[in-house]
Amino acid sequence: MKENKPNADGTWSASTTNAQQPKTPVYIGIAVGLGALLWLAPFMGLNSVLNPQKLANIFGGPGSQVNNFLALLGTLGAVTLTITTIIIGALSDLTRSRWGRRTPWIVVGSVLTAAVMVGLGMVNNKSQLPIFIVLWCLIQTFINMIVAPLIAVIADRVAPAHRGTISSIYAIGYVIGQYGGPVIGGRFLSTANPGLVNTGYYVLAIMMLISGPVAAMIMHEKSSLGMPKQRLDWNGFVQAFIFPIHHVRNFYLALFDKMMINIAVTAFGTYQVFVLTSGMGLASSEAGQYISYMGTATMITAIIFSSTAGGVSDKIRTRKWPVAFSAVLTAIGTILPFVFRVPGSMIWYGIVAGTGAGIFFSVDQALNLEVLPNPENSAKDLGILNFANTGAQILAPVLGAILFDMVGKQYMPILLILSIIALVGALLVLCIKEDRAKIGGRDAE
Repeated sequence: MKENKPNADGTWSASTTNAQQPKTPVYIGIAVGLGALLWLAPFMGLNSVLNPQKLANIFGGPGSQVNNFLALLGTLGAVTLTITTIIIGALSDLTRSRWGRRTPWIVVGSVLTAAVMVGLGMVNNKSQLPIFIVLWCLIQTFINMIVAPLIAVIADRVAPAHRGTISSIYAIGYVIGQYGGPVIGGRFLSTANPGLVNTGYYVLAIMMLISGPVAAMIMHEKSSLGMPKQRLDWNGFVQAFIFPIHHVRNFYLALFDKMMINIAVTAFGTYQVFVLTSGMGLASSEAGQYISYMGTATMITAIIFSSTAGGVSDKIRTRKWPVAFSAVLTAIGTILPFVFRVPGSMIWYGIVAGTGAGIFFSVDQALNLEVLPNPENSAKDLGILNFANTGAQILAPVLGAILFDMVGKQYMPILLILSIIALVGALLVLCIKEDRAKIGGRDAE
């Protein structure tokens, strides 16, 4: 099987054609799926559960101080993320090494991110909060060394005919990480032993540490030393580092629809502890149990639908309609706890939103690959699109803090607004113009 090898005329290609890859490269799917699981689960465990609880322990309970600090983290992290997403993705595209373009970044990024997570776990009082801020910004930088190159592997080494299948395998790992991370994090919440939160940081750091090496060993990327080096004159610089500006309508619609949907999901995750405690009156230990139940329900339904949605979208030859439907399910699931206001409604959120998440993570990734303006810069452009994922995880606390003050310092009404935001995402994705003839491996060689 040939992939990223010289063409017949001796030139190199940054992508793989259907003719070069007649069989589905399942091992690539396993590599990116496991890689996604092992970086996202630790990040979500921190962002959704451990960070809010650690800050609540430091400040003496949930409330405005915690929300404002989370908003500060979000603002500074967003600035860091915006800069590093483009730079790291572009540098990955330009990398020439015996281990390929992506592997060096993925491995080094996992090691550095794990080290910073250990440092976060060691912050325990107000005087150390400036250190917490610096470490959080470093996490945004180092985790981008994993995310953008890992996704770019699909664009590099998977032919269009197989991208739906590989995206589904990737989505399974992503879904388990997205919802399994808070389940793991919830196990380290204890009213009787607040210090257990720190142990959670160290456990999740181990998962992060092995994410890069595991993915690298399975995918076994070829050397990129033979690829021509891109000249960094002005035109080369613009192509390598600047946001794309040609043939980008679908690209930016995909970016912002993804941003809206992920803000709704991430903000819900960020405040789920406080919805259960301040909103529904549960103790921290009881809230941790319900978070585990909800995460399990979400993960099961999401795995079921993420494993099938990519193939279904190939057969019906559309990406945008399944993604829009997933956004509607997210909106319905988000509003259920607002309407019923009992802990059991959080489990129903897990079932309904989990179904939407499974469809979204599978089909949206295939959609992203199809809206790329230039395969030569796939890591940079996918890194920009991934800002809708990681950026939402950073920006959601900022929005949450604003909404918390707007609705009278209550958590429950925030859910109604998040539901509306998810519906906006559905409308944006429906504005994308699809070339349905190219979906499902029908594109021209």
